[in-house]
Amino acid sequence: MSQEIVRIAMWSGPRNISTAMMRSFGNRADCHVWDEPYYAAYLKTTGIVHPMNAEILAAHESDPLKVEAALLGALPQGKTVFYQKHMTHHMIPAFSLDWLDRVTNAFLLRHPASVLASYVMKREDVSLDDIGFRQQAEIFDRVAERTGKVPVVVEGRDVLADPAATLSRLCGALGLAFDPAMLSWPAGRRATDGVWAPHWYHAVEASTAFGPDKADAEISALPLELARIAEAAMPYYEKLRAVKL
Repeated sequence: MSQEIVRIAMWSGPRNISTAMMRSFGNRADCHVWDEPYYAAYLKTTGIVHPMNAEILAAHESDPLKVEAALLGALPQGKTVFYQKHMTHHMIPAFSLDWLDRVTNAFLLRHPASVLASYVMKREDVSLDDIGFRQQAEIFDRVAERTGKVPVVVEGRDVLADPAATLSRLCGALGLAFDPAMLSWPAGRRATDGVWAPHWYHAVEASTAFGPDKADAEISALPLELARIAEAAMPYYEKLRAVKL
């Protein structure tokens, strides 16, 4: 009898530890990972231009219905865990969320000021919608309403401060056994990384484990325009942070 597949949709905004988390789960022998499944569909549908835009559209599936089918489809032989690294801002209203009912949804947090301080180092133009906090809260509310339960929330800085304990709690909440292989991984790029990796993934490509915890950036230290965006994101962040693991 084949083992039931555990499909994990991990919802994050950009410039979190989302790629390191993908490395962590990807180092499990039982796990298959998918890097930002809706990125190309988001770019094609909105017309928004991101770094490496042409390469992303050429290399990745841009039909949201085909993406959805693959998220619920078969896995490579021997894999029973499907870790999907999703960006919340990619889920525009044109894309169905009905498939969320067939996966286990979890939410990864980072303080808005820290997100913005990191984001503008890679892409100068930024808005509240670009960092995904509003969309993350909306998806959280949908999952809570549909399941009648508080969804799983984990904060990146807690993973960094104590990876073993935090990942053990996370796995338990997701219905998985914790695997110590999640605590470290080989350096370098992966075949499962999106084609955008050369622009965004320098730090994680050099990493072999979760790095040291860093203090959250202060909103007051941001330029005024970024500080306003961070302030607007704070209610969404605090809402999810109140129920984190």
